[in-house]
Amino acid sequence: MTHRTLPRALALVLTIGALVWLAALLVMPAAAAGSLGLPLVAYDLLYQAAGHICHQRPERSFHVGGLQLAVCARCLGLYVGGAAGALVAWSGALSAHSRGRRALLVSALPTALTVALEWSGLWLPTNLVRFASALPLGCVASWVFVRTLRAEANSGA
Repeated sequence: MTHRTLPRALALVLTIGALVWLAALLVMPAAAAGSLGLPLVAYDLLYQAAGHICHQRPERSFHVGGLQLAVCARCLGLYVGGAAGALVAWSGALSAHSRGRRALLVSALPTALTVALEWSGLWLPTNLVRFASALPLGCVASWVFVRTLRAEANSGA
């Protein structure tokens, strides 16, 4: 692989990985609940794997088909945003986002605010709020990463 194709390949792997992970998170509980005939062991394996990156508290998670999603609402927001941002990063002109750090900081504000208010005991956001507050951060982070890798491949850096 050349110095130009590696960043593009990494961007593609990141995008496909984000989409596959999100699909697994959303489909696995319904599939394990019987609607798609998937054995429960597959759901259990996904749940165990996701347990390494998420607290998985039932009251902070969405449920599908009577089964808890493998990640909490906030993590799900990050992953939905991440998949969307990665897809969007494949459209438009190829250039690195010169204000990527600022965009990441701004996009992290809703998540940081809800976490701070929650930890301080001032407010207990709903799962929908946790999910929605994480969407911008997931979206911008993956958009910046994929877009930067694509721009690097395009420039030959």
